[in-house]
Amino acid sequence: MVSKPGARGFTLVEVLVAMAITALVAVVSYSALSAALASAERLRVSAQRAQEIGQVMAMLSRDIRQTASRTVIDEFGQRTPAVMGGELARDMLTVTRAGWHNSTGAPRGTLQRVDWWLEEETLWRGYFPVLDITPGTERIETAVLDGVERFEVRFLPNVAALEINRDDVIDRRNWEDSWVADLSQPDQGLPPPAAVEVTMEVSGLGEVTRLYVLPAI
Repeated sequence: MVSKPGARGFTLVEVLVAMAITALVAVVSYSALSAALASAERLRVSAQRAQEIGQVMAMLSRDIRQTASRTVIDEFGQRTPAVMGGELARDMLTVTRAGWHNSTGAPRGTLQRVDWWLEEETLWRGYFPVLDITPGTERIETAVLDGVERFEVRFLPNVAALEINRDDVIDRRNWEDSWVADLSQPDQGLPPPAAVEVTMEVSGLGEVTRLYVLPAI
């Protein structure tokens, strides 16, 4: 077959240039797709993390908002307050709460002794199967959230100590870093605080603060 006059194929240089352009477009497209997938994965992880934090804060809210005035006997035979916590306490937060659901009809009441504490960047919640503890009573412990860098609790002694400035910002100078009984006056007792402020710093998401008002008991 005789080719038409003036007709010619691609030169080697033209083919190489076309291949280079195609490769460049493929690389750019892959990079854009990879970035989009990575961004979508980060959003998914962030959304899942936010949901986990929301569930934990809801659990913590139920424990605090259902606080009961019942004191308990610890494993050392000492009577301890219904609410304890802070830097000087054994656990960051301990409460006696009502509303412990008993779906199995077990021989127990509806009050529950609950502890919250941070250990090696993991937030834990524990409870005892009975209120008044004996040396052989074991605490049932559950890790509720990992990646927690800080978990702090502050206590408002009473409503009269609550002060808010002109910018509607709470003045926390009258708040207590610890809520523990005075060992020098064991018979005095320790009433529950008026409110509890919980601050939690989560890796990658920053600080979360919640203020809970305790029921009037």
